Amino acid sequence: MNYQTFQPHPNLAALISCYWTLEVPASDHPDRQRIIPDGKIEMAFILGDNIKRYTSGQQFILQPRAFVLGQTLEPFYVEPTGSVNSFSVSFYPYGFANFADVPLKTLANKETPISDLFGEETARKLEQHIIEASNTQERITIVEKFLLNRLNQTTTVDTIVKSTIATLVATNGNTSISNILKKEPSKRRQLERKFAEKIGISPKQLGKVIRLQSALKILLNHEGENLTHIAYESNYYDQAHFIKDFKEFTGINPKDFLGHKNMELSSAFYK
Repeated sequence: MNYQTFQPHPNLAALISCYWTLEVPASDHPDRQRIIPDGKIEMAFILGDNIKRYTSGQQFILQPRAFVLGQTLEPFYVEPTGSVNSFSVSFYPYGFANFADVPLKTLANKETPISDLFGEETARKLEQHIIEASNTQERITIVEKFLLNRLNQTTTVDTIVKSTIATLVATNGNTSISNILKKEPSKRRQLERKFAEKIGISPKQLGKVIRLQSALKILLNHEGENLTHIAYESNYYDQAHFIKDFKEFTGINPKDFLGHKNMELSSAFYK
């Protein structure tokens, strides 16, 4: 597996976490990979063979060749049908709303073809240019030109949403929304509504995902670390609370996560 990340142009660095590419050779016995929530929204282009996304048991759909994956709150499985070659844009939680004209809650927990978001003709041209590009840097240049043009056409995310996310990120998801709004408690419903529109999930849900991210990074980078210590470092009430949240978002126990063949891709993303 060859997974690489690339930094965005400074004009987009506040909205885009990174660009990333993934290449995996074809296998006669491909493993399903469990993808877990990370609080980000992805715009992905499949350049290799099709990829299955399992909906339940043995039921699956083929992911669109160019799509946006909205906020997810539960794990799901993907499996390649051959060789993997993909190029993706990873947006910060508030990032993608600056380029879209639809409420982001409509994108949650599913892949939406980019043609549904940007129109058939615009999406077709963008996808074709990405496919025909000779290397990753060319693809980055193409997608950045497209996004910078969109940025000038759409309304930016509200300050209240940005400041809430900044606080959640700075505290690793360990600040309650009540505490964030303690000087303006009347804005709670407004914030919830704006999060549904601009982020796709609630502030509380995003806080839980961010806190889990913090715990996952400790787990992956300090293998063998005591679970109680990880729970404490991540500000969970206790180990049981940590395990409960971990299973909710990953579908697996923390101890089973490490070295699990179905977690190889998610482990690479978090490392």
